[in-house]
Amino acid sequence: MNPHLAHMVYFTLHDASPAAQQKLIDDCHKYLKGHPGEVYFSAGTLVPDLDRPVNDRAFHVSLHVVFDSRKAQDDYQVAPRHTQFIEANKPNWKQVRVFDSYVG
Repeated sequence: MNPHLAHMVYFTLHDASPAAQQKLIDDCHKYLKGHPGEVYFSAGTLVPDLDRPVNDRAFHVSLHVVFDSRKAQDDYQVAPRHTQFIEANKPNWKQVRVFDSYVG
């Protein structure tokens, strides 16, 4: 059995207002949720009061998608809705960090 592929994305925004963060979360749901092979999806914001020395706080919005296979993740990367998401939101991205890992 192949392991799942976890695709975690952390967005730092130029405009980090609550409205801008909510727009990105809404667009994550609109464009990125429900792709073939997806077994888990969530998007949300930094927890403001978790500020331990080990907490990475260099982001405003996080996206978490777990796919049932590497192929599903590869297909997602070139899917039209994924491309539309990037085009619609990239102007407000100051930094994007992606962490992909096999999980089981």
